[in-house]
Amino acid sequence: MKHVIHSLGGRGGRRTVLVHGGAGNVAPERRPLHAAGCLRAAREGARVLSEGGSALDAVERAVRVLEDDPLFNAGTGACLNEEGHVELDASIMEGRGLRAGAVCALSEFAEPIAIARAALEDGRHVLYAAHGAARFARMKGFTPVGEAALITEAAREALAAAQQGVRATSWAGNTVGAVALDEGGLTAAATSTGGTVNKRVGRVGDSPLIGAGTYADDEAGAVSTTGHGEGMIRLVVAHSAVERMRAGTCAVDAASGIIAHLAERLDITGGVIALDRTGRFGLARSTATMSWAAVGDWGEESGV
Repeated sequence: MKHVIHSLGGRGGRRTVLVHGGAGNVAPERRPLHAAGCLRAAREGARVLSEGGSALDAVERAVRVLEDDPLFNAGTGACLNEEGHVELDASIMEGRGLRAGAVCALSEFAEPIAIARAALEDGRHVLYAAHGAARFARMKGFTPVGEAALITEAAREALAAAQQGVRATSWAGNTVGAVALDEGGLTAAATSTGGTVNKRVGRVGDSPLIGAGTYADDEAGAVSTTGHGEGMIRLVVAHSAVERMRAGTCAVDAASGIIAHLAERLDITGGVIALDRTGRFGLARSTATMSWAAVGDWGEESGV
């Protein structure tokens, strides 16, 4: 199948935050809401940078805003598995020491990206799963909110539609993420998701996997992905896009090139946001929509 690749690049600069709200097919009347949600998240990340925070702080904050927004498939409002339960995945990485933290198949906690950040700071392990992730979260002082607090009526409707063979378009249906560059040249990336609607219990996609859904390296850039997780894993999309930037490809061409490769090699759609080590940003999608926003000292942009 021929997939049309849509891409966009920007000049950016130091102190830049770029976010996405998931590649998918949001209904036209809802697209402005998704773009506005992304802009709120990017502005919050940029505020962190302007107040002296690091790129790592900025991507965590931006993704937390998206996790708290029930429009998006992450945290509150995340999609449900085949049994009607929430299983959240998230990862975060900084590009100087290549430190990373991640959680997967996590239930009952509203802030998976913050728990992933705690794993990064703890440093003993990169990835915690299911009950072990919940135990780690409690050990680090996070309080479960209960699954009911995370489930929205839109999520229930999307599950019912999927189980009846109908594709829901009330949200992006995919991951959220952010990449950032700070004044000191630190790059960072973060990704968070509820996974796919009606997924099998215990399914883990690309979002918590370093190199597949999230990657950052100060020598090249930072990437967060969205789309068909199994394909992103098989082509290690985030790391591959960063390696394209390391080789001298600009951020927008790295993003569009890896999405084209995903379509050509596996006939799979998705989206990528990328930020190179100089602050130039790029994004690409092969889906109908991917809400996004970029904010920095140079200004701000957003779209779907």
